[in-house]
Amino acid sequence: MTTEPASVATAPPPRTRSARTADSRLLILDAAVACLVEDGAAGASTLAVQARAGVSRGRLLHHFPSRAELLVAAADHLASTLLEEVRSRAAALMEDQPTGRERVDRAIDLMWTTFQEPPFWAAMELWTAARTDPALRAALRAEERPLRAAIAAVADGIWGPEIAGSPVYTDLTELLFTSMRGVALLYAFEDRPAATDPHLALWKRLAARLLSLDGEG
Repeated sequence: MTTEPASVATAPPPRTRSARTADSRLLILDAAVACLVEDGAAGASTLAVQARAGVSRGRLLHHFPSRAELLVAAADHLASTLLEEVRSRAAALMEDQPTGRERVDRAIDLMWTTFQEPPFWAAMELWTAARTDPALRAALRAEERPLRAAIAAVADGIWGPEIAGSPVYTDLTELLFTSMRGVALLYAFEDRPAATDPHLALWKRLAARLLSLDGEG
């Protein structure tokens, strides 16, 4: 009678240097995001990020030679993560393919929620700090254009080709983003539900009027 040889557990292959490098970079970025959101730009020093990430000083500086580069990369990392989440939310929200006024209302609801989340507040911290920090201001300026392009691409998908093709679409979305950003700042010191903000109804009425959808819904 023969017996099958006992299976031998094989150790996982050793991780490559590039994988270890990517992991440490992500660890540092996650730590920087946490510092920005919880402690603000003033509390997001390289020492604080290093301690939270549990990496050496040399490892942090290898990835991010300056504090400005670190903070901008952290904000970009957070924004990219949010954009993917927004795409998923939009797909679920628009699954039944709403059109006209209904699609506009849903798109505005989704846009407004993004101004209540960590990426917005991290960005606010950086923009405020950049006013008196030339290095941070320069780093932010370099990243602004590609990030705005990515946001615009996600927004186009939320609104859909019917609305995104309107001649007033670009002006409308720019007006909404600017207005929402200003109103959202009030929530830094006001404790009230954002979902019932009176501006929400105003934005929807304005969008319907500009898109000539007043008679719908």
